[in-house]
Amino acid sequence: MTLLPHHSETLVSALSKKEILGHLIRVTREVNYLDARTMSDPKIKFNGMIGQEGFRISKVIDRGDTFLPLITGEVESTPRGSIIFIRYRLFPGAIFFLAFWSLILLAFMVFYIAAIGNLTYGFICLGLAVFNYVLGMFFFHRQVKASREVFHELINFEMKGKD
Repeated sequence: MTLLPHHSETLVSALSKKEILGHLIRVTREVNYLDARTMSDPKIKFNGMIGQEGFRISKVIDRGDTFLPLITGEVESTPRGSIIFIRYRLFPGAIFFLAFWSLILLAFMVFYIAAIGNLTYGFICLGLAVFNYVLGMFFFHRQVKASREVFHELINFEMKGKD
C-alpha cells in the first residue's frame, strides 16, 4: 500500500489500438493557457498528449481543482482489439500540497507533545493531519470517478458507433 492516492484499471476493447488513440486525439488538446480561443471547444474532453504507444491526459475542467487526477495509459494491440492500461495519480503540485501540510501538522504535533508537553494541542494537530489526508483522498477518488466516467463514455460511444 502506498501513502499517495492512486488508482489503476485495465480495459479490454474491441477497437484497435489505432482507433482508440485516434479517438483520444480527436477529444484531447495540448494545453495552451495563453490562448483563450482554444479553451472553449465543447468537443474537447481532455487536456494532454497522445503518443504512438499511450497517453498522458487530464479531464478538462472549468475551474481549478487541486485533486484532479493525471491519467497515464498505454494501449496494446491484441488479435481481437486492444488492452488499455490506465493509471490515475495526483499531479506533482497536489502531492506537494498534501505532503507539505501533513508533515507540517505532524511536526507541530511532535513540538507540542515533546517540547511543550501539551497533549491536547498535539492531538489536535494529529487530528488535523489525518483529516487533511483523508479529505485529500476523498477529493482525489471523487475526481477519479468523474474522469473514469468521461473516459469510459468515450470508449463505449466509439464501440456503439461500430455496431
